[in-house]
Amino acid sequence: MRRYRYAGVLLCAALFAGASPLSAQLRDARRVTPTLAGAAAAATLLVRPGGDSTRATWAVLNRLPLWSAPLASALIPGLGQARQGNDRFVGYLATEGYLLLQYVRNIREREDNARTYRAIARDVARRSFPGTHPDTVWQYYEKMEKYLESGAYSLTSSAPTVPQTDLNTYNGEVWRKARLTYGISLDDQNPTGAPLYSSALDYYETFAITQPYGWSWNNAQLERDLFRQSIHRVNDFNRQAKNHLIGLIANHVFSAIDAFAVFRLTQVARGELRASATLRLP
Repeated sequence: MRRYRYAGVLLCAALFAGASPLSAQLRDARRVTPTLAGAAAAATLLVRPGGDSTRATWAVLNRLPLWSAPLASALIPGLGQARQGNDRFVGYLATEGYLLLQYVRNIREREDNARTYRAIARDVARRSFPGTHPDTVWQYYEKMEKYLESGAYSLTSSAPTVPQTDLNTYNGEVWRKARLTYGISLDDQNPTGAPLYSSALDYYETFAITQPYGWSWNNAQLERDLFRQSIHRVNDFNRQAKNHLIGLIANHVFSAIDAFAVFRLTQVARGELRASATLRLP
């Protein structure tokens, strides 16, 4: 049992204090395939029986007061259990290592796929439009996934703006919504005389895609499919990362509750928490 205690203590230190063996694994998580069994085995790999560092680490842990075990487990799942001499610390530590590695992996995969869809958009869909093709928010790329073309921002190169009318384009759809919002009939071929035309035009100029952000997937169906796949992977990995983050938080909470319950039971068994008093106020 003492051997497993040493393993747990060292794994705690490696995970959260930057010990070199496990820190190197986290930095190179792309080459690590984490499993729950593998995370548990990591505790044994970190053991150096009889070593000075092992004895020193255990001595530091043993100096912690028992009442601090719940706080220790809230900070590092399993640490409080190790202080209490409870073998369940191995499970908490293994779970923490597994979820942490999975979270790091999902974040990395999400960012890799985000770079992929941005590169496809820049080099394929946006290449025929003038400008520097600046990067922008996530919602912009969602629009690129849905619409084949952004459409021209204005049908004329001179002021004032003449909105796009092709409903197969994103800008054409924006102009349709603007006309419906401000009560301008879609059948009106010359809506400039409508009372609320200026308001509809303001709406269009606010939400329409300007030329530096324009796109077109014409003759690029294969690239568009790859773009969509990368978008979907980003959504999937982002969802998995959130789930693993929730799991990490839950592991901290359950470990702290477990350590607190053991502490209370231990104190009651010793008769240290049996005294109570009631104060009644008038």
